[in-house]
Amino acid sequence: MAEATRKAGANSRLPPEVNRILYVRNLPFKITSEELYEIFGKFGAVYQIRLGNARDTRGTAFVVYEDIYDAKSAVDHLSGFNVGGRYLVVLYYQPAKFQRRIDAEEKKKELEELRRQVKAKKAAIAASEGGDSNEG
Repeated sequence: MAEATRKAGANSRLPPEVNRILYVRNLPFKITSEELYEIFGKFGAVYQIRLGNARDTRGTAFVVYEDIYDAKSAVDHLSGFNVGGRYLVVLYYQPAKFQRRIDAEEKKKELEELRRQVKAKKAAIAASEGGDSNEG
């Protein structure tokens, strides 16, 4: 009961960015899910770990805890923790931030495609104008 009271009282003091899902960066590429469970499991029950394995997501992972307080404890203790010669960066997952990054990447690709189309159109116009001036 004392623990429940502590958690209820502490709940009002948790910063708004605190949640059960952690985003971990700067992991060694060779680390396994089992090793991550061993490291992060020391701070509470881990619900799920998703290890990045694509070229652009290697060295990252999402760790989902059963309890928000366990997640907070893991962030407090594991940020800067040395694993395999690398210092972990442990952050709270913020979906809005990730969505903004994805949106920015999509807009960048769209802009590059538009630039390519404009360049091709300018080249076509220049070629047709160049052909017209030779005929006169």
